[in-house]
Amino acid sequence: MYLYVGFCLLLFERLPSWNLGPTVITPQVSEEDRSSLSVEMSMILSASVIRVRDGLPLSASTDYEQGTGMQECRKYFKKLSRKLAQLPDRCTLKTGHYNINFISSMGVSYMMLCTENYPNVLAFSFLDELQKEFITTYNMMKTNTAVRPYCFIEFDNFIQRTKQRYNNPRSLSTKINLSDMQMEIKLRPPYQISMGELGSANGVTSAFSVDYKGAGKISSAHQRLEPATLSGIVAFILSLLCAALNLIRGFHAIESLLQCYLFVYYTGWRNVKSFLTFGLICLCNMYLYELRNLWQLFFHVTVGAFVTLQIWLRQAQGKAPDYDV
Repeated sequence: MYLYVGFCLLLFERLPSWNLGPTVITPQVSEEDRSSLSVEMSMILSASVIRVRDGLPLSASTDYEQGTGMQECRKYFKKLSRKLAQLPDRCTLKTGHYNINFISSMGVSYMMLCTENYPNVLAFSFLDELQKEFITTYNMMKTNTAVRPYCFIEFDNFIQRTKQRYNNPRSLSTKINLSDMQMEIKLRPPYQISMGELGSANGVTSAFSVDYKGAGKISSAHQRLEPATLSGIVAFILSLLCAALNLIRGFHAIESLLQCYLFVYYTGWRNVKSFLTFGLICLCNMYLYELRNLWQLFFHVTVGAFVTLQIWLRQAQGKAPDYDV
């Protein structure tokens, strides 16, 4: 008996040790497979904050996906950033398996990339949340004076946290109310951008007009002007002062009001109209030479020249630089 037990122990010592636990197999997923997997899922992939007037990227989320589709969408991001000033404030661009949604407000646009099956209500609710937080954190002066791309990169932390929440619908059920956003999208749906409107020949913007519910018609004849500088605001106030002083002259007050209009709004032949208006101011002051002293004449002519210069300096927004967004 003891001999049999000893023989069994010796046999078990000679056998190799076997790992009887469960075997875990880790599949090797390529970039293309990972990209197609993310398409099948409903999720937000990236987001950016861009200045409307020149397409300067102010902040952006970190893009972990580097598939072929993502690289193509980055090109669409660049094209859209150059045309933000000519597009409605709420738009959607469908690019195959992905959608690009954005909203614009107070000179800043909030853009996101998501899969095609991501709900529209959640997408624009996500953008609305980014907008509220950005406006609360940064004032317009900082936004307008920014010269370096991604100068508000610290905002990426909030973008990442919000993106994680919106990619997990269970965490949203008790934190946001989607009924207001659903009603807003139903009453004013986002404008669907076509590839024909997005593309342009040799970087020249085509003179297309857009029928958009709630946004009116947008064409090349109704462009936005560059933001007013401090000197421009001073010139505008002085022109209003001249118009108030010239109320008793009747027609003479119209010239100053016309200068104010040309400073605020973009029209055809705007520079020519401003120089003609300044010439009319000079002629009227020559006519009133006997009724005013030299200081009064000097003040009105100088203000007219100053406002004309500011009108000439404040031009329509042109083509945006090629920032890497």
